[in-house]
Amino acid sequence: MSAGRSALRMGPAELVQAAAMARRFYLEGKSKIQIAEEFGVSRFKVARVLETALERDLVRIEIRVPAELDAERSDALRARYGLRHAVVVESPAEGEDESPDPENLGEVAADLLGELVTEGDVLGLAWGRSTIHMAAALDRLPPCTVVQLTGVYDAGTAERGSVEAVRRAAQVSGGEAHPIYAPMLLPDPATAAALRSQTGIARAFEYFDKVTVACVSIGSWEPGISTVHDMLSDEERAHYASLGVAAEMSAHLFDAEGRRVGRDLGERCITVEADRLRRIPEVVAIAGGQRKAAAIGAVLRSGLVTSLVTDRAAADYLLTESSPGTHPALDRTDPDGV
Repeated sequence: MSAGRSALRMGPAELVQAAAMARRFYLEGKSKIQIAEEFGVSRFKVARVLETALERDLVRIEIRVPAELDAERSDALRARYGLRHAVVVESPAEGEDESPDPENLGEVAADLLGELVTEGDVLGLAWGRSTIHMAAALDRLPPCTVVQLTGVYDAGTAERGSVEAVRRAAQVSGGEAHPIYAPMLLPDPATAAALRSQTGIARAFEYFDKVTVACVSIGSWEPGISTVHDMLSDEERAHYASLGVAAEMSAHLFDAEGRRVGRDLGERCITVEADRLRRIPEVVAIAGGQRKAAAIGAVLRSGLVTSLVTDRAAADYLLTESSPGTHPALDRTDPDGV
């Protein structure tokens, strides 16, 4: 406490009055005008008393959030990238969870969706371990339609992947489910086009322009971190690596500056187009960990994502890497200028 503040003295009557006014204001929610009327003083007097109560430590104001949430990093990350929402959670202890998509991210993302989704929305879910964790953790959603935004990593595991995530979200919300029973990556564009024309898949695609909230995952271009990387041949991986790919999201590839590369890959994929993603009002990315940090930064620069759920390890990287210069999440502009 400064010398000026320490010189302040309050007698017992003043202390009792200050405590009473503070209780009315902070605990009972009364306005300064109401308090002034009750005590027969001016509202300016009430304001001075409340200020003195803080200075004399009669009142302590604490901002407390659950220990697993890092409010300071969350706000800094939101401001740096112009995100609508940024939620940074505690990283798993070293050796505790070595998976590229810690389950606690999905749990927090499930709570965030409970806040963002409103009745009548169309919720889109892209393939990804983090979105699958999120769907499994859902315990509340307003009535909404749920649509799958990508094919599955392996059609043989659909029951444990994207299809089940869509079913789970629809079950919690009580809305319709529109899954896609098809692999994400096909051998050639002709096969992909044929599948897109099939009734069930075409019906899901019709909802893409109606999606209001989407959940996506992010992968870096390395084994076990990007499902698309793992689905390609060695020759194809080398080809896309030569184009400077640094990140993958929903089968779209990005370089370090957020520009899309290897667009021909999309012709072979069952996935929502990047232009459609850009038109979705709220796109929540769920990704964390040091191995994904640079990839997350690349996707944030793409302007396709509006909100992020991540962990401290990734947030610390994102807060120290070179500034994006603009607010891509708010601008929703394409770095390619296309």
